[in-house]
Amino acid sequence: MKEGYKQKTGVRRWVQTMDLRDDPELIAEYRRRHAEGQIWPEILQGIRDCGLLDMEIYILGTRLVMICEAPENVEWDEAMRKMAAGPRQAEWEDFMAVFQKCEPGQRSEEKWQMMERMFHVYS
Repeated sequence: MKEGYKQKTGVRRWVQTMDLRDDPELIAEYRRRHAEGQIWPEILQGIRDCGLLDMEIYILGTRLVMICEAPENVEWDEAMRKMAAGPRQAEWEDFMAVFQKCEPGQRSEEKWQMMERMFHVYS
């Protein structure tokens, strides 16, 4: 859902998923490349510059789940266009693609599939 889900704090949340190739050595290297201090500074700055407040990636086996949060006024497609145009972003996508079940040359927003929230604790 590209509109994201409003949070109580004036923040909108998006949750996406993607699968990695089923190869323990590739998965270990993918984890290493995402460890603190390993991600290229331009990529971290691009995440901040496109308006995201937070981005987390969780893993179970080959399944990745990414949670992104931004202020309510951030529009997802515009944020992803801005991120894609950032320094070294296309290079980073190619650098990561060897681990991911994706087509060569795909941008981040093409690889990651938006998830639909089907439950939360209703208040």
